[in-house]
Amino acid sequence: MFGEFVKLALQSMITNKLRTLLSLLGIVIGVASVITIVNLGESASRSIQEEIAAAGLETISVYARTRDREIRRQFNLELGDRISGSIDNIETIIPVNQYSTTVRWQSNTYSGTVMGVGEDFARAMDYRSLEGAFFTDMDNQDYRQVAVLGSLAAEELFPDGGGLGEFVRIFRGRSARTYRVVGIMEEKSPNFNIQFNQHVYIPHNTYSNRLVNIDFIQSYIIRADAGSDVLVVADEIDEFLERLVGSGNYTLFTPSTIADMAANVTNTLSLVLAAIAGISLMVGGIGIMNIMLVSVAERTKEIGIRKAIGASPRRIMTQFLIEAMTLTLVGGIFGIALGIFISSSAVQFFGWSFFPMVNVYVLAAGFSMAVGVFFGLYPAMKAAKLDPIEALNYE
Repeated sequence: MFGEFVKLALQSMITNKLRTLLSLLGIVIGVASVITIVNLGESASRSIQEEIAAAGLETISVYARTRDREIRRQFNLELGDRISGSIDNIETIIPVNQYSTTVRWQSNTYSGTVMGVGEDFARAMDYRSLEGAFFTDMDNQDYRQVAVLGSLAAEELFPDGGGLGEFVRIFRGRSARTYRVVGIMEEKSPNFNIQFNQHVYIPHNTYSNRLVNIDFIQSYIIRADAGSDVLVVADEIDEFLERLVGSGNYTLFTPSTIADMAANVTNTLSLVLAAIAGISLMVGGIGIMNIMLVSVAERTKEIGIRKAIGASPRRIMTQFLIEAMTLTLVGGIFGIALGIFISSSAVQFFGWSFFPMVNVYVLAAGFSMAVGVFFGLYPAMKAAKLDPIEALNYE
């Protein structure tokens, strides 16, 4: 019986192609909107998490946030040793200072940020060299005037390439010191508020003693041991710093926290937008109800004949409900296909990774059928209640 009713529904749709297309338009648009929004939300969330993870989810950042001289002096090289000596599961702690200045090679000038960092910076941030290598511990210990260029800085200073081994001048006011280029880095997406490609990197000791005379460290990059619970380590660091300098004098965050926040925001936004898009499914359902009422009116005499030869009201009602469900299911399938096409194209345009939400496709198909049942119920009940004699005499 079910298969027969589905077959009748499909025949009716094929017979009235234009009317079927117009009635399905709302369902197709509604389902496509929901699928597009959910796919884009999931792809955006996963892509953000992938970018954050590229810098290492084991990494914690601490920023000094105080103008008090005495408290600022607590943010020094010894603080890193004190943290690693008091807290387990810390692999390395990297001091970071930065200064906006001008870098020059011959007649080429680049205005950017010079970062004084420890020798483990590149490894901790999974930052790879294109030419040469990042500076070493000996470079840092001996205050050597060596520099590593981000990809954009290298391109601006050496547009024709060949920067490795050359000497650049880094300015401090009107004076400048000469630094030998020992490495040029690959391109890397921004992370931790660091525009990797735009920076010039020099050893931290060189920075603090020869470029900028500074007696405190602006920030630390702390890498936890692989496999450890980063959030637990971060909480322990937070408690340590709060006891040492007070809660309002520093900022601490982890990529794990940011990734979770990003996922929550995008998921919430996707759900809200999907709910709004779902309203168009309701509009499409009204169109289904309208077309089903027209169908009942057109087939009144047929209904009368079926009742006259023994069809029960329940069977008539079931037939029209299945027709409505079939109609909306077909619309849902077309909507899913359209939504996948639009979302995959948009994801490719934005340069994200595409993460299809297969479970949502199933839910969308089921919901579209539920819309058919809900809005097809009244026309089906109306058909079931028709008096067979009046139906046979209907013109």
